Amino acid sequence: MGRLFGTDGVRGVANADLTAEMALGLSVAAAHVLAEAGTFEGHRPRAVVGRDPRASGEFLEAAVVAGLASAGVDVLRVGVLPTPAVAFLTGELGADLGVMLSASHNAMPDNGIKFFARGGHKLADELEDRIESVYEEHRTGAPWDRPTGSGVGRVRDYEEGSDRYVAHLLSVLPNRLDGLKVVLDEAHGAAARVSPEVFQRAGAEVVTIGAEPDGLNINDGCGSTHLDKIKAAVVEHGADLGIAHDGDADRCLAVDHTGAEVDGDQILAVLALAMRERSVLRSDTVVATVMSNLGFKLAMEREGIRLVQTGVGDRYVLEEMKEHGFALGGEQSGHVIILDHATTGDGTLTGLLLAARVAQSGRTLADLAAVMERLPQVLINVPDVDRTRVGTSAELSAAVSDAERELGETGRVLLRPSGTEPLVRVMVEAADIEQARSVAGRLADVVKSALG
Repeated sequence: MGRLFGTDGVRGVANADLTAEMALGLSVAAAHVLAEAGTFEGHRPRAVVGRDPRASGEFLEAAVVAGLASAGVDVLRVGVLPTPAVAFLTGELGADLGVMLSASHNAMPDNGIKFFARGGHKLADELEDRIESVYEEHRTGAPWDRPTGSGVGRVRDYEEGSDRYVAHLLSVLPNRLDGLKVVLDEAHGAAARVSPEVFQRAGAEVVTIGAEPDGLNINDGCGSTHLDKIKAAVVEHGADLGIAHDGDADRCLAVDHTGAEVDGDQILAVLALAMRERSVLRSDTVVATVMSNLGFKLAMEREGIRLVQTGVGDRYVLEEMKEHGFALGGEQSGHVIILDHATTGDGTLTGLLLAARVAQSGRTLADLAAVMERLPQVLINVPDVDRTRVGTSAELSAAVSDAERELGETGRVLLRPSGTEPLVRVMVEAADIEQARSVAGRLADVVKSALG
């Protein structure tokens, strides 16, 4: 069996790859593994369970809740809330475990299960591996040790969860948003109710699109992966900015008043300067992945902010931040982690702080985002090659060296083997888009010949 857990939980087509039986079994396995690890010692265990609005989330939630309760875990069911809200409530309520049912920005037929440890942090890799191993062992026939009588878990709805999350977001805003008009694209997803509420309570005039989830329309032509609608809406309504979430609202992208996209790198740059101004950017450092635009790196160098880069994936950004106590990190895709206030990417929080910077500074988002120039970036996926030889091919190494000499200090080359497919990603940045395309094309040809 291939590894069930990816970089962000277990995902697949609901009721095909990800079945009710699997959701129940993984939940029971998680309860047993955490019990073995001593997490529940000395008290009755408790879990927080939430979901996004996908239709399949209804039966998967029922399966997860049943699995946890059958393993002796009391369950607080918080309903439809963003992933970061479930993480926050797991920590805020002192729960031993959090479970979020969502496939984030994926299309509606998919769904996923993400587990949070005590405090609202992602489970360690070794715990995920253990859960998977225990799940597989019992799936093939080994009986569970099940509690009976008063030992079974109790289940109740926790309707206060939304209010507590909104109050938390409002409490960390450095200033109000009075005078701003903001368009919010909620991707017909998990933040459709809480995000407009918190922006309005913070003082903004709010226009919402993509805020009518029906269980089937999540991420459908809207949200952070489809920005055309919010770009048009910002211009149509004369708004100061737009904020677009994905289905579970753990990330956001933005749009300035002209309708131009502001990506995760630019959002990080704006927030880094704002946080340094408020003396909350610890060690004057921001953490980002190796896929961040070179323009971001050059801007941070110019502004005197240190950039620490990690492998691709917000979990690696978070690990670096936690290990060294950094306050801000994120990805070009819009996963932004503000560790003083969230244990995972939080698109609503990110959008609020970005809007707060616009309100406080009196400058447009376009002006603020101009602190960095996005250099043209070309990405080519080269399939059907031996990705394991990327670091050992002399021919490829020589080609990369030649490309780096040609690009100089205003360009960059990154070759990255896929973690799941037999392909290599070739990424080239340059001051000129045609040069980037030319260099990327030549390198892709070398990858094919050297690794094919």
